[in-house]
Amino acid sequence: MRSREEVIHYCKTFENVYEDYPFHDDNWTIMRCKDNKKIFACIFQREEAIWVNVKASTEWIDFWRNAWPSVIPAYHMNKSHWNSLVLNGVIPEGDIKRMIAESYDLVKPKKKAKKNS
Repeated sequence: MRSREEVIHYCKTFENVYEDYPFHDDNWTIMRCKDNKKIFACIFQREEAIWVNVKASTEWIDFWRNAWPSVIPAYHMNKSHWNSLVLNGVIPEGDIKRMIAESYDLVKPKKKAKKNS
């Protein structure tokens, strides 16, 4: 996975997702959950590569940064909760998809438990 289009296509495989361009800058594609409008991926070009900012749980954030040199503290985001994935061919596609999926799972609306009557 190395192109913006591939990342957008993969993000749209998740339930109730849409792409947004809130910065009026075509370089920044934001992938959001429809129900709560939370961001789970920011896609942009920087330094001749596509980058994807993804949210990561505190238990995994350093694991991913140590696993691949192309996973770094997020550009323009809270570095305690977000990583940037530089799509330069270093990170295996399966790990890219896993990190995007984990980001989606962290921000998607939580289902409310049904009360017993």
